[in-house]
Amino acid sequence: MERELLARGEAFFHVGAAGHEASASLAPFLSRGDYIHAHYRDKALMLARGMPLREFFDSLLCNAASHSAGRQMSAHLSSPSLNILSIVGPVGNNALQAAGIAQQIKEDPARPIVLCSLGDGSTQQGEVLEAIAEAVRSTLPVLFLVHDNRYSISTHTAGQTFFSTPTGDAAAFYGLPLHRVDGTRMPHCHAGFRKLVAQVRQSRGPAICIMAVERLTDHTNADDEAVYRDAEEIRQARALADPVSNTGQWLLSHGVMQAELDCMHTAIEAEVRAASLDALECPSPTAVLQVGGHAGSPLTHPAREYRGDGRRKLLTMAEALRETLRARMAADPRVSLYGQDIEDPKGDVFGVTRGLSTAFPGRVRNAPLSESTIVGTSIGRALAGGRPLAFLQFADFLPLAFNQLASELASMAWRTQGGWRAPVILMVSCGAYRPGLGPFHAHTFDSLLAHLPGIDVMVPSTATDVAGMLNAAFAGERPTVMLYPKALLHARAHMASDDVSAHWVPIGAARIVRAGTDLTMVGWGNSVVLCQKAAHTLGGAGVSAEVIDLRCLSPWDRETVRRSVAKTSKLLVVHEDNLSAGFGAEVVAAIAESIGGNIMCRRVARPDVFVPCHFGNQLEVLPSYRRTLEAAGDMLGLDLCWEALPGPMADRQVVHAIGSSPADQMVEVVELPIHSGQTVAAGQTVASLEADKAVVDLASPTDGVVDQIHVGIGDRVPVGTPLMTLIVARTRQPH
Repeated sequence: MERELLARGEAFFHVGAAGHEASASLAPFLSRGDYIHAHYRDKALMLARGMPLREFFDSLLCNAASHSAGRQMSAHLSSPSLNILSIVGPVGNNALQAAGIAQQIKEDPARPIVLCSLGDGSTQQGEVLEAIAEAVRSTLPVLFLVHDNRYSISTHTAGQTFFSTPTGDAAAFYGLPLHRVDGTRMPHCHAGFRKLVAQVRQSRGPAICIMAVERLTDHTNADDEAVYRDAEEIRQARALADPVSNTGQWLLSHGVMQAELDCMHTAIEAEVRAASLDALECPSPTAVLQVGGHAGSPLTHPAREYRGDGRRKLLTMAEALRETLRARMAADPRVSLYGQDIEDPKGDVFGVTRGLSTAFPGRVRNAPLSESTIVGTSIGRALAGGRPLAFLQFADFLPLAFNQLASELASMAWRTQGGWRAPVILMVSCGAYRPGLGPFHAHTFDSLLAHLPGIDVMVPSTATDVAGMLNAAFAGERPTVMLYPKALLHARAHMASDDVSAHWVPIGAARIVRAGTDLTMVGWGNSVVLCQKAAHTLGGAGVSAEVIDLRCLSPWDRETVRRSVAKTSKLLVVHEDNLSAGFGAEVVAAIAESIGGNIMCRRVARPDVFVPCHFGNQLEVLPSYRRTLEAAGDMLGLDLCWEALPGPMADRQVVHAIGSSPADQMVEVVELPIHSGQTVAAGQTVASLEADKAVVDLASPTDGVVDQIHVGIGDRVPVGTPLMTLIVARTRQPH
């Protein structure tokens, strides 16, 4: 019937399932609480699960009544009421989600399991192999079912998979025995599946089953298998390997009469045709122009903002983030954290999660070194009702998870009309402005994330904002990426009061940090500090600059920026990501389009280069106070004059305060084991400094005599502060 609709021009794309029907033998052994992440040829299984016939035709026709309102390809079905997950487009993407669902339901007393159905070609996707590894290491109740028809479209897979190697069929993979069933013989599958489902349900651990089948059709109606399959091979497959025909023969051999089968066939054919006719009567869907969002939601109302109580104890950004997580975990047992190095005693490379795994055993877990696993399994946990936070150590590693972000997390609610939602919150440290970070621990990728419909992107610049944004993200229940600048984690200039549960930042609302009338300066994250400093300097020259912290890049507050630029007629956007296709271009274009007329726009951003490790070079390529002020001065017609600092004396060497990590901003002097006039040697400890995560012994950079000590024990100073001056024979060039 599906092919007939194609021939009539009623449908345009079709994926056949002939030859793969034996997976329906699983249905009797699956409970309503089990989850099915199906393969696109699992149509018989989905029918057996209870999916109405009409749904297959609605999806084929992409009509308004289909599960996705015409958004998904015809074979990519979904049914939340039957726990049939949304079939993925990039094959193999379902495997990590299946592992995540299994993590979420593993301790359910009803002992549900997850079926993850895959094609033989898709088993070579790296994320499938990661999912099997995750299921093994975490002992997860997942049954991985591989439909092995020996073709990945036209490519032969025999001898090229983990279960069929160049030396023959493998007996095990990743420590799991490889069970095999004959998918052309349903009774054989029935017996095998009965044992495997019972095993997974009882052991709460994974299993792998290879179901040998023949694909009895072209890959899709856009394919012609005769191009790459021998005619005799095709004839033999249809004659011997049709599970429906073989089941009919088996029924006849077990006493069922031919007339009974004929009657059944006639009734089924009539039912199928009636379902197709009903689907043809359904209208086409209406295109939607936005992927969800918060339009009109009270979560976005500016009046809800709460920025704390300055009379209370104050917290840095790292502390505010940690305590907000603590409060959320205490209030909601569904909240879990998953990422690299986040368990105690380390508690994250920046100390953000320190103490949480001790306070909430089993809910703060170290992940394997795989960003795609972290994000993919978190999506699965969210689909099964969890509220997971996925931690990536650095934004530079976002590309490793981009498939799950772009293909799955962003599109899930849209492609299922909200039937499946994955409110994952992805926590990512970002940015540079600290020594030793480039080139792979210093980027932001904020414009890349903002380009994905369906994901909220937040970039706090203060401790108050990180708490308020996180609370809003939990309430918003949408996929969210929070990029928190590592250079601001321990800053004490903009701290938050400790009533973190009350903090609130409306989603998509910018904040006017400094009001002004002559120039609008827009930044987010690290660049807000630069804008504030430049605006302060301009104020000394009589210029009134308005500074706007955008805070949220998707959705972003066009109206606040538009009103400001309508007033000032000058827009300067400062951002850390590189210039071309950076988010600053979006801000400038949108405001220019909305205002029109004579406005002046400028961007200050990193040139189209990567962030280097050399700290001096890093500061040259990143937006700076000087570049920001010079751009503003040029827009305002000001002449700037920079005073040159005196160079170092030829026989003096200044020793500066250091931190224990690139995130440290302040240190306390806890010991000074030297005095003026003392001779010191290169490598000798001259000070002990307590940073945010550790005490670090500062060593003399050279031989010399202590000339002056500029600090005292107990002083708290910024990293980079001169601590002492040495008299030396030769001054070294600073690095």
